[in-house]
Amino acid sequence: MARFIVVPQWQGSPSPRAMSLIDGAELIAGDLPSSACHRVDVPVEAGESLDTGVLRASTLRRVALHTREELEAFPGERLVVIGGDSGVAVPAIAHAAGSSGDLAIVWFSARGGLHTPETSPTGAYASMALRAVLGEAPEGLALAAGSVAPESIVMVGSRDLDIAEEIFVHDAGVRAAEIAELGEALAATGARRVYVHVDLDVLDPAHIEGVSAPQPFGLEPAALVEAIAAIRDQLPIAGASLAGFAPRSADAGVTDMGTILRIIGALAKA
Repeated sequence: MARFIVVPQWQGSPSPRAMSLIDGAELIAGDLPSSACHRVDVPVEAGESLDTGVLRASTLRRVALHTREELEAFPGERLVVIGGDSGVAVPAIAHAAGSSGDLAIVWFSARGGLHTPETSPTGAYASMALRAVLGEAPEGLALAAGSVAPESIVMVGSRDLDIAEEIFVHDAGVRAAEIAELGEALAATGARRVYVHVDLDVLDPAHIEGVSAPQPFGLEPAALVEAIAAIRDQLPIAGASLAGFAPRSADAGVTDMGTILRIIGALAKA
């Protein structure tokens, strides 16, 4: 059985509804086996930027540290991190990557997360999460440089990238693939293990209500679940995360739970 590390982090989100991510994480946790759930304490306060260019950086650093500590408490186990905003994936990827250099990242999201503090229009950490995986973020919020190479990242479902992100994808060699091309793109990374991150905004708004900034022309849930199964058949999944559930109310959130649990089931399957 997988273990679920629940991290109701909202401080990395640019949305005015960011604190709804707390409710989303708790709703998901309530439908998972309680014996397999472990919560990371996330402060309610926003935190300070500390001259990093990242909004709420002080709190984000604390949560990242505590997330790493929680992950390290379960060596060798299958771990799925439940957010919160997509920044929760960064310490989880750091844990999965270790020092082996053989890890690919499949990033299912409508947005790139490829900004730096200098290019982000919002200063929100979620807009920088994938760039932080490449070591390009302030101290305490990034992996060690070289832990993951740009060409080891495969973005799927991205359809809301800023110009600065598009330029980076082209120049750095990050792979952007259609879902039908995912297997080939993953094989081209040469990786022996894979980390899978799902932001729920990758789904088409017709199939998910509880996202703060829905983007049209997304994936269907069945296609996403099938893609995760195909990834699992191709490479061992070394870790996974799901983020971006921000229901407007608990009652509204229930509508999405069937879809979300199917995705989590695919991520958690051995």
